[in-house]
Amino acid sequence: MLNTILSNSWLSAVVLNTFLIAIAWIVPKKLLTPLGYLNAWVLGVLVWGTLSWQGYTVVMFYFLVGSGVTKIGMAEKEAAGIAEKRSGMRGPENVWGSALTATICALVTLLVDAPFKELLILAYVASFATKLSDTSASEVGKAYGKSTFLITTLKPVPRGTEGAVSLEGTIAGVIASIAIAFVGYGVGIINLWGVLWCVIAALIATNIESLIGATLQENIPWLTNEVVNFINTTIGAIAAILLAWLESSIL
Repeated sequence: MLNTILSNSWLSAVVLNTFLIAIAWIVPKKLLTPLGYLNAWVLGVLVWGTLSWQGYTVVMFYFLVGSGVTKIGMAEKEAAGIAEKRSGMRGPENVWGSALTATICALVTLLVDAPFKELLILAYVASFATKLSDTSASEVGKAYGKSTFLITTLKPVPRGTEGAVSLEGTIAGVIASIAIAFVGYGVGIINLWGVLWCVIAALIATNIESLIGATLQENIPWLTNEVVNFINTTIGAIAAILLAWLESSIL
């Protein structure tokens, strides 16, 4: 029975994720809503089934670090009215806003061969590098940003303003993207060039996301945070692919 489970990646994915969600369900400190856990189970099964434990390690790193970063300075952020809703607990909209791009990349790897498969795996890591960078920059900036500026005008604005950036947040975002990119490198799904492309792509995408927040988000009803997250991660994924393509063309 155990050999059967281990030999089938999809069956292993179902068993592992059911076990982990069951543990998460009974622990007192909840990171997700009930529907959030259900959707995280689906996400986990799809990632393990397509990219095995290597891809799963990347998404778990994103989830654990991203959830931890959200809790930074929570009391102060709640008092200021700029904390994430539900005290940082993620719902299904958060799960897919953050991970839909990566999931699409992972699923499409089943349909293509090298070199397109390697580019999609790079895009997978880059999308999570982008989202973790964005989350870290936002949460650290809201908690510890001494001076926050609107990205379009560089005029000082209150912490938590859409499109605001800070030095502290920007540094935290870059560190976060480096960390998760090296996780991808450590498990062997991207090379050192890929680490660089993920970090650069994340920086590009998070700044574009800030521009969207400063110029469009408040005026377009359907442009919710989750939609912006999908756009953000997609830009990061595409940027990493383009950077890798340019590197292969030049070298």
